[in-house]
Formats: sequence, C-alpha cells, structure tokens
Amino acid sequence: MRINLASVFVDDQDKALRFYTEVLGFVKKNDVPLGEHRWLTVVSPENPDGTELVLEPDSHPAVKPYTSALVEDGIPVTSFAVDDVHAEFARLRELGVQFTQEPLKTGPVTTAVLDDTCGNLIQIAHVE
Repeated sequence: MRINLASVFVDDQDKALRFYTEVLGFVKKNDVPLGEHRWLTVVSPENPDGTELVLEPDSHPAVKPYTSALVEDGIPVTSFAVDDVHAEFARLRELGVQFTQEPLKTGPVTTAVLDDTCGNLIQIAHVE
C-alpha cells in the first residue's frame, strides 16, 4: 500500500495553482473540469509519477470551520520535505511568502511554517 493522493482545501483553485507552482515549485499534473470546480493536482518535479497533491475546493460547509480552527491554532494542514529549511525559508521569504514560524530546530528536525495564501498553514521540514 502507498499514498497516491493527498488533499489541501483551497479557497481559490486558480490562486492555489499559481502559488503551488510558481512559488513552491510544484508542477501541474491534472486539470480536469468538473462543473464549477476542477480535479486539479500538482506533483513534485523530482517525482512526477509520485504522490499527487489535490488542490481541493473548500466548498463543503465543514471545511472553512476546520481550516480556520487549524490556522487560528497555528497547526499546519500538511508538511513538505525540503533539503534545507533555512535555504528554502530564505528563497520563499524573498518571493514574499509569509511565515508564521521561522526555522526551528527540534532535535534532528528543522521546520518552518508558511501561509499558502489559500487558507492553510504548510510546514516545510528537513530531518538530519
């Protein structure tokens, strides 16, 4: 068994696609119209056949209270692995990305938390 898809709920699929591709560096994998929304996924350019991240519309009534509570409590909805948190933090900050947590080393793990502009906090992490 392996993870095929993971989802993040987003308030605007076009805005999310721009952020996740142009800022974070993922590449679009699927973009299929489905009524007023789309089946929209991105993947790592390092593993284009790997796990897809679904940029899922936040239209279900349970989503906004859920994501708002996570953001209010400072809890990331997911975590992305990076080779160097400090370098990625500097690159993203230069692009205007807002962070709610600067790089923090906790034992063998260094993390930082960013705002994806689409309603979520995202953690970037590196394990030594």
